[in-house]
Amino acid sequence: MNPSNKKKDAAMAVEIGGLKLKNPVMTASGTFGYGEEYADYVDLNQLGAIVVKGLSLKPRLGNPPPRIMETAGGMLNAVGLQNVGVDVFIKEKLPFLRQYDVAVIANIYGESTLEYSQVAKKLSQAEGVHALEVNVSCPNVKKGGLSFGSDPKAAAEVTRRVKAETHLPVIVKLTPNVTDIAAIAQSVEEAGADAVSLINTLTGMSIDLKTRTPHLKNITGGLSGPAIKPVALRMVWQVAQKVAIPVIGIGGILTAEDALEFMIAGAKAVQIGTANFINPRATIEIIDGIRHYLQNNKIKNINDIVGTLRT
Repeated sequence: MNPSNKKKDAAMAVEIGGLKLKNPVMTASGTFGYGEEYADYVDLNQLGAIVVKGLSLKPRLGNPPPRIMETAGGMLNAVGLQNVGVDVFIKEKLPFLRQYDVAVIANIYGESTLEYSQVAKKLSQAEGVHALEVNVSCPNVKKGGLSFGSDPKAAAEVTRRVKAETHLPVIVKLTPNVTDIAAIAQSVEEAGADAVSLINTLTGMSIDLKTRTPHLKNITGGLSGPAIKPVALRMVWQVAQKVAIPVIGIGGILTAEDALEFMIAGAKAVQIGTANFINPRATIEIIDGIRHYLQNNKIKNINDIVGTLRT
């Protein structure tokens, strides 16, 4: 075979707030454990980034079961941010991830701005963490449980506090349970966020007709999976038009075609969540599918399709 006739691989690298990734496919927090849980199914070195399960200052048991429920086109979860805590993560989970050539993004949350900043500081001093993703969908205990992410000022304050404690890129993960998600995105951008990721889960519920009680002990939970993709795609498109920082698309991405839709809408990268439960190799298949799409359409660089939606 003549080497000149061989198809060249398209350039797949992207950059998110100064963090260079080999490709735009990340795992979504809460759906990939701490990475080790999927290592038998996925070559972690092939991923753009691993976003680990959300980390709090102290370990959390989460909500009582039942806390996961399958729905039409998706799933509801009310796990309640169960995690080992930031100190145990650094000591027991991070050493495993350091064996791999993959960016590690730590998702963090707190019930106060102080907790957010404390977790950010600890992770910033740990070897092997490459960026922070700030979950602002958490309850602000000082405001009666109102989510930080539903208030532009509160979201901006969390962003500022985290930025003050870290040298790492800061990605703010936005909740869709707001009237104007673009306004929240703009507020965190002004506060110094290096990127935004969206969307987090939509609030939903499910009822058992036999007992007339909620399927979830928590009553409500977060809806994810293919059912939310059209909403997520619309919000990514809206936000990408309003901010200059990179946007990471999340929500119901099962295939390479789904991922490419988000990138055409303006996302620089994507996160794969619920798909990991359906198909543990979903991330790898999506990476391969994106590469084939670029080759088949003679697109030399993945960045050339970002934000190319024609309206």
